[in-house]
Amino acid sequence: MPANTSHHQILIVGAGAAGIATAASLLARDATLDIALIDPADTHYYQPGWTLVGAGVFKPESTARSMASVIPAKARWIKAAVSSFDPVHNRVVLNDGQIIGYEQLVVCPGLKLDWDAIDGLNQSLGSHGVTSNYRHDLAPYTWELTQRLKQGTALFTQPPMPIKCAGAPQKAMYLACDHWRRSARLSQVCTEFHNAAGVLFGVADYVPALMEYVRKYAIDLRFGSRLVAVDGPRQQATFARTLADGSSETTIRAFDMLHVVPPQAAPDFIRQSPLADAAGWIDVDPGTLRHRQFSNVHGLGDASSTSNAKTAAAARKQAPVVANNVLVALKRAPRLAQYDGYGSCPLTVERGKIVLAEFTYGGKLAPSFPRWLLDGRRPTRLAWWLKATALPQLYWNGMLKGREWLARPASTTDAAHNG
Repeated sequence: MPANTSHHQILIVGAGAAGIATAASLLARDATLDIALIDPADTHYYQPGWTLVGAGVFKPESTARSMASVIPAKARWIKAAVSSFDPVHNRVVLNDGQIIGYEQLVVCPGLKLDWDAIDGLNQSLGSHGVTSNYRHDLAPYTWELTQRLKQGTALFTQPPMPIKCAGAPQKAMYLACDHWRRSARLSQVCTEFHNAAGVLFGVADYVPALMEYVRKYAIDLRFGSRLVAVDGPRQQATFARTLADGSSETTIRAFDMLHVVPPQAAPDFIRQSPLADAAGWIDVDPGTLRHRQFSNVHGLGDASSTSNAKTAAAARKQAPVVANNVLVALKRAPRLAQYDGYGSCPLTVERGKIVLAEFTYGGKLAPSFPRWLLDGRRPTRLAWWLKATALPQLYWNGMLKGREWLARPASTTDAAHNG
């Protein structure tokens, strides 16, 4: 074997929520497995917490831990970036030229936040009232702007789907509006929600409760409105809207605060690889999460082609399915597990209350609790407690440790008929 080549039984690309949870679930099933994770980052983030950082509820440092501290002890961490995949020969090439071979490959690198897709945005972020909870270093600025704004115009944006946590753009807005309401200045702030989509939320059952807050906060909903440019020094945002006849019109809105969610896509090294489908996502079966072309490759998390909501809750359910099915491929487990498309979006409609959206493929409701205890279609304090207190603990001490609390795969099929 050449000096710049190594080999592992299971190779995982990406040490975010999906990658570490999959490694931990595999090792919980079989501690003798040879597993390596590839990720260049020094820090691992609990991204669902950034909404609450932006509302002054969490401290930013509570959402970050060193990568070394969360990688499972029995797994090897390869601190590098992948440049290309060679699934025909069961290997990946790193950006330093090193070649890593594998028996089984799990791909979960997350997605790309395309800040450059909006003209002038990168130069404006973090100043001139331009912020985003989609970056760890900017979420505190969201809270600073929210506190500082006494009167004026606040714009919140949502790009075309798919994006990670489709509810996050409006979560930031509701929490800011709630602060202004509690500070008796809501009537002095004009709030607009520029949503490139045509609906407030993709699962209709949760829309009525959200609309109550839209009315309560007097939010101006602007559907089909897509942010295309930002002029920070002038505090102006340009939006494009497609008209019925197919033509496009642009409008310029002045702002005092602008919360931006950037367009999102699969990372370039995924889109340009043999693993990608026509849209650039990792081309996997939506149930088994096995690659449609390469049987020893699995994909999960935000970069996969599955139609579920791209949330940490989805990765929490996907990781045990992939762990099981990798062991099936290694002939160490008998039956394939199936992922049902579960995703969850705790919609923070005010400080202390959440509409807990839980659903599977096709927008079918999938509540984790009986309705008498917690009706996710209504704002509840119990759902807030889950978001602010229970779920971070579930993440750090459960999901990343291979403890599959509320996440064991339920539906299985005979591997002999799916191989």
